[in-house]
Amino acid sequence: MKCKDYSALTQDEQDLVAACWEAQELSYAPYSKFSVGCSLLMSNGKIIKGANQENASYPLCLCAERVALSYAAMHYPTEKIKALAVSTSAALETDQKPAPPCGACRQVLYEYSARQKEDFQIVLVGKNNKCWVYESIHELLPHTFDAEFLKD
Repeated sequence: MKCKDYSALTQDEQDLVAACWEAQELSYAPYSKFSVGCSLLMSNGKIIKGANQENASYPLCLCAERVALSYAAMHYPTEKIKALAVSTSAALETDQKPAPPCGACRQVLYEYSARQKEDFQIVLVGKNNKCWVYESIHELLPHTFDAEFLKD
């Protein structure tokens, strides 16, 4: 993982981060007040956005990452994910550092990486303009549960 200031990101990375901040504006987080935006850069150049969607029945909540990944899988099934950005902010914090994806999202990110047989970059941003940049999901989830465990 590399820690960078927002200004040190490439233009493509900054565009992806801007898209996840836009997505975060559509977050529905009335219970946790923790809004999350996600954006994906696809191999065809399209940017997909997702935002977390909470529910009073907490197990029914959807994370921003899984909203964006599901949309990409349904609308661009033959395209590969080249990069992903996630922005987070909590209502009560003003200098919030980046937050990593939850465990479930890490597992889903791993599955997409394995499915496309190619890693993708992950950029995490918080309100303090600091970014954590990972070259692959393996940096966030080093010990994955995968199809090898399901074989006879």
